[in-house]
Amino acid sequence: MPIKLIGRTTDFKGKPLWEILGNLKNFGVGRLVIRNRFQRYPEPCYMKILKVAAMPLPDALHIDRKVMVLVERVFRGHKNPKPVQLDTATYKADYILIPKDQEHLYLENAKVPEKKILPRTTDLPPLLSQIIMRQMKAKGDKVSEEPKLPLKYNFDGGSVKNYRLAEEGESPTVKLNFNVDESSVLFPKSEEVTSL
Repeated sequence: MPIKLIGRTTDFKGKPLWEILGNLKNFGVGRLVIRNRFQRYPEPCYMKILKVAAMPLPDALHIDRKVMVLVERVFRGHKNPKPVQLDTATYKADYILIPKDQEHLYLENAKVPEKKILPRTTDLPPLLSQIIMRQMKAKGDKVSEEPKLPLKYNFDGGSVKNYRLAEEGESPTVKLNFNVDESSVLFPKSEEVTSL
């Protein structure tokens, strides 16, 4: 008789963090742990254990053991400047301990990727640009070039971003294009419409 699995499937692969750290000397302080979920990225993702504290079980029926851990986290090759506290997701069976002889493979590959340079300004939409230029001419101002729209970015979003704002006179590596051209029109031209 074939075995039929019932229930929700999971992508987790590994052990809960408490199960790993509870079996190590000094609760694994100084060791590297990876989360299997983040191994899909080409850049290294790992956590170095700095401090461990056990949390009490919330009730007798809840068997998932949580632990409060202070870690030095490297996500996609970018090291967080401050230690990160993990506590809510430590019960998930998705953590893997890195053997000491393989730790150098993760530590050597922790390179910070090159930051992309964002532009300070962009072109206005064509109609708005024409309106602003006409208003400037009506006021008597001399219009030497098309007006530009200054951009505002939210760099305090909390997540790790590999972007920075271009300095004065520096050319950006990212080009923002908000212009509408013929290739982006969803409807065909009148000559291309055929009768059914």
